[in-house]
Amino acid sequence: MIDSDTMRDIITRNRAWYCLDCGKCSAVCPITRWEKRCYTTPRLLVERAVGGRTDEFLDDPLFWSCLTCKRCSQLCPSEVYFSEFLRDARASAHAGGRSGECTHSDAIHTWARMMADPDLRQDRLGWLEAGLRVSDSSETVYFTGCLPYYDVLFKKLNVEGVEIARAAVKILNYLGIEPQVMAGERCCGHDQLWEGDVETFGALARLNLEQLKATGAKRIVTTCPECARTLKVDYPQLVGAHGMEVLHISQLLADLKHDIPKHDSPRSAAEGEGGRVTYQDPCRLGRHLGIYDAPRAALAGLGFDLVEMERTRHTSLCCGTSCWTSCGQVSKNIQVERLKEAQATGAQVLVTACVKCQIHFKCAQDDPALRQEIGIEIRDLTTLVAERLR
Repeated sequence: MIDSDTMRDIITRNRAWYCLDCGKCSAVCPITRWEKRCYTTPRLLVERAVGGRTDEFLDDPLFWSCLTCKRCSQLCPSEVYFSEFLRDARASAHAGGRSGECTHSDAIHTWARMMADPDLRQDRLGWLEAGLRVSDSSETVYFTGCLPYYDVLFKKLNVEGVEIARAAVKILNYLGIEPQVMAGERCCGHDQLWEGDVETFGALARLNLEQLKATGAKRIVTTCPECARTLKVDYPQLVGAHGMEVLHISQLLADLKHDIPKHDSPRSAAEGEGGRVTYQDPCRLGRHLGIYDAPRAALAGLGFDLVEMERTRHTSLCCGTSCWTSCGQVSKNIQVERLKEAQATGAQVLVTACVKCQIHFKCAQDDPALRQEIGIEIRDLTTLVAERLR
């Protein structure tokens, strides 16, 4: 239960009082489109909260299944911060003993809680292979995130986990940068924050901040949009400042352009000159951070023929689940819908800049009944670029 004073504060802080009940959010919410248990929409959640119907608010399926993708906020005429409104409400609900239904047997949230232990001693550098150059004094830190763990958990799906991390270091080396990679790095805490577990998020953030400051670096580069958003926005706002520039690697790739030589032995269907690709805008990179042009500039610089899906940039459809919570038939329907949209472009490859997008789309493709309809190849922008480097 959320007490009335807390709820009033959450409503005020996120401008929920200003909701006009216009229904524009209902028209674009991916969950509303597919949720069959009951009719649910962001405006109804706000209405229940503002009306003091807290039990109905907490029991609504959208409370935990909302993707916090910010699609509704993009067109809200009253500028209600719905994603943040729900994030804050989840934090209060979590403090009261409620939580969403975590998928993958709670494995991902469990390893985050394990990493929140300050006495944990870990070595996260096992993925570094011969030829990749790192330094203990670089002004750039490469923040790996949970890529090595995803590589193990989703091995069946052939997810590019540590491949993305290796590709990132390869690209940085190509640019003359030998980054620092922190052996004691923790999960950034993104999922815990948006799931309402602010205690674990805070513990992870403080441990990472301590290590980041100790590096003496001036810049953090990450391949994960969620890490980028968390390090750039949430750490300074909610835990503490690190004083470092935070970049998603696509922002560096955009400047490569014609400096990348063409690869002699392409690996994927789109690797050839003029290969046709389409691009998935990750929610945290696009609507949360406003980074739309950089990945497209990188693809153009590589000589790819980029053909856009029907919904793109700020109208892009999310990959279907967030924080590893409430991932079920509704999520799969969203994923299949998006994959069919990608297939309809005629592109050989769907490129994304977020490992979670790749995981969720490949999971949907694992359905043998749908493989022919949604069998487009899926690649990460980072690995695609790295293959072009001599």
